[in-house]
Amino acid sequence: MLLPLEAGEILRQRYKVLHLIGQGGMGSIYRAADLLLEGRLCAVKEVQGDPLAAPAAQQQQREQFYREASILARLDHPNLPKVSDFFANAGKDYLVMDFVPGRDLKEIMVEARLAGRFLPESEVLDWALQLADALDYLHRQEPPIVHRDIKPSNLKLTPSGLLKLVDFGLVKLLAADERTVTIVQGLGTAHYTPLEQYGGDTGHTDARADVYALGATLYHLLTNEPPVEAKLRFLRPESLKPVRAWNASISASTERAVLWALALHPDSRPPDIAALRAALQDRGGLNVRTEGEIITVQPTIRLPALPTAFDRYLALTAGGLMIMALVLTLFR
Repeated sequence: MLLPLEAGEILRQRYKVLHLIGQGGMGSIYRAADLLLEGRLCAVKEVQGDPLAAPAAQQQQREQFYREASILARLDHPNLPKVSDFFANAGKDYLVMDFVPGRDLKEIMVEARLAGRFLPESEVLDWALQLADALDYLHRQEPPIVHRDIKPSNLKLTPSGLLKLVDFGLVKLLAADERTVTIVQGLGTAHYTPLEQYGGDTGHTDARADVYALGATLYHLLTNEPPVEAKLRFLRPESLKPVRAWNASISASTERAVLWALALHPDSRPPDIAALRAALQDRGGLNVRTEGEIITVQPTIRLPALPTAFDRYLALTAGGLMIMALVLTLFR
């Protein structure tokens, strides 16, 4: 693990480290002051490659970091922090992003749980739709970008109520053959990780991995309980309780959408974020039925709208014309 930078250190003669925000096995994140733009705060992510890898592999990782960082720097969406710079320093790679003020959704959820209450469904759905917009934007890039580590602690709520997806640590770019390459090796966080992601870069990961992670995040936020890990559900399909078994106040349509997103097999999930967003807005016309882990999705039967007065007028007119045509035919 990398030793953390000291407060006061200056990177690239521009970014003054203020303090450590977080640290993990794949690097650290710091709050820093931008000395070039007075008053601007930024988040500096220090990325650690594999120190045991061969020199050629390390060089390949570095080239991959720069390739992907350059793509992240071109992103522009209100629910994503802006990546403004990337560079190497003393053999380490750095990514500079806007510093996002506020608390993450995990903190907010834990606070509610300790108070013996649930987060309001309407509030959680508002966050979900904001996040869905950001993910839809990422998945529509060329090549598509899959985040792979969506979870409450990676979602920050700003004082203005805007949600930000703040960590790009496991982001992947979908190659033309649909296999993926990643900036930093890793599996994500177990409760939010679909089965196919456990294969690492030897497996197949596409945008439906983010669909699963979003569903798992919503499950946690709505119930105060994380969903059972996918690998355990594979062995015990009945272990995943429905959302309303934890929180009876949740609407049936929201529960259906969340369970759909949490299907173990990618083909059983919403095909994309837009489909999940429609289901969360109750526009998907979905009837999701669960039997253990078997999740089926069928179109809801919708009754036709009652005819209006104008519709009845058109029907009577058409009927009259048909009768007149028949009479004229008979008397020719």
